[in-house]
Amino acid sequence: MSEVSANAGADRELFAAPLACVHTAGHRSTKYSPTEWLSGAMATLQRALSDQQEAKRIQCSSRALKSEVETVAISAQGRGTRLLGTRLQNIHSQRTELECSVECLSTHTDLLLGLKRRLEKALLATDMPLTIASDNLSCRERRLGQDLVRDQVEEELLKEVELIRNVQVLLKETLDQAVNQIRFNRETKQTLELDWSDKNETYSLDELCSHYNNRSTDTQHHPSSAKLHNQLCDEDAWLKFTENNLAKAKYQCESSESLHVFCERMLQEAAENLLAQSAVVNQCFSQRCEDLSKAKRQLELQLSQVLEQIGSQEHNISSLQQAVYDKEGPLRVAQSRLHYRTQRPNMELCKDQPQISLLNELEEISSSVSLLRQQLSEARCSLAQLEESRMILEKDINCKTHSLFIDREKCMNHRMNYPTALTLSGY
Repeated sequence: MSEVSANAGADRELFAAPLACVHTAGHRSTKYSPTEWLSGAMATLQRALSDQQEAKRIQCSSRALKSEVETVAISAQGRGTRLLGTRLQNIHSQRTELECSVECLSTHTDLLLGLKRRLEKALLATDMPLTIASDNLSCRERRLGQDLVRDQVEEELLKEVELIRNVQVLLKETLDQAVNQIRFNRETKQTLELDWSDKNETYSLDELCSHYNNRSTDTQHHPSSAKLHNQLCDEDAWLKFTENNLAKAKYQCESSESLHVFCERMLQEAAENLLAQSAVVNQCFSQRCEDLSKAKRQLELQLSQVLEQIGSQEHNISSLQQAVYDKEGPLRVAQSRLHYRTQRPNMELCKDQPQISLLNELEEISSSVSLLRQQLSEARCSLAQLEESRMILEKDINCKTHSLFIDREKCMNHRMNYPTALTLSGY
């Protein structure tokens, strides 16, 4: 306070001369009093002092706030950088899983495309067995006579036709399943690739953001960037979206694997069943041809015996005819003797021993001729039956020959073109 009083006294001495001058000049009618002057000066000094103290307080507070804000900014930026790093790891992990799933789907799709080609080839290969079996049935319809029989060969051929048609239906259904599964795989793969592309772009953006710092020269102000916050999905939805895509991809991979195993087994079993039935049909054809050959040999043997009997019977008929003709002479002699002896006169016309002998001779000759003619008739009937048997045997032999030609030359030779196991499996 003493310094303030001293300063105030000095100020009064300094202001005295100007006041006198002003008073003498007469420029002002109302003047400040010394008290007022002193109060004004004191107020000015007090205000300056207060302003200085406020400035110091503000400066101290500003330094503290600046330090605090700097610390908060560094902490927030560091936390954002760490979260970006964690986010990059999560995106990289999911991107890797998506890549693995896409590769898995691509692998299974390629396998299914190969199976699709095999199924198409196998389906095309079944046309040949069906044509062979149908042609065999058609050829065997041209058999003649009693050989046109529904034998075991025909039964097995009908089974073969039914089996081939069932296999064709199964192949078509499996082919449709493979086509649909390939379509599902491609659709799922496209979804995963879009998700992967989004994550790859996001990874690049987040990686760029993670490299930004306060010394980066390519940063700038974007005042409206925070306004998009309400339009963003939450992290759970983001995780759920990719998890659903991966789950769908896993399901399609498992479905593809199951279909692949089923197709492999089905193609193998179909080829085995077709070849097994073909072997049964071939065995039946061989047995049938053997039976036909055996029957034909028996018929030919029987025909040779019949022909021999025909020759013998013809010779027998000739001998019987000759025997009947040979009896004509004794018959004429006996009848002539009896005729002339009937011309004996009077009592000479008696029934003597020559007469009785002639009558007995005539009766014996007539009886012998009658027996010979009866035997000749029987021989002729037997010859006619033998001729009929010969014709039947020759016709039956021709039927057997025709049947053998159909079964052995037509059917069995045609069956040599039956596809192999590899062809029926689609290779």
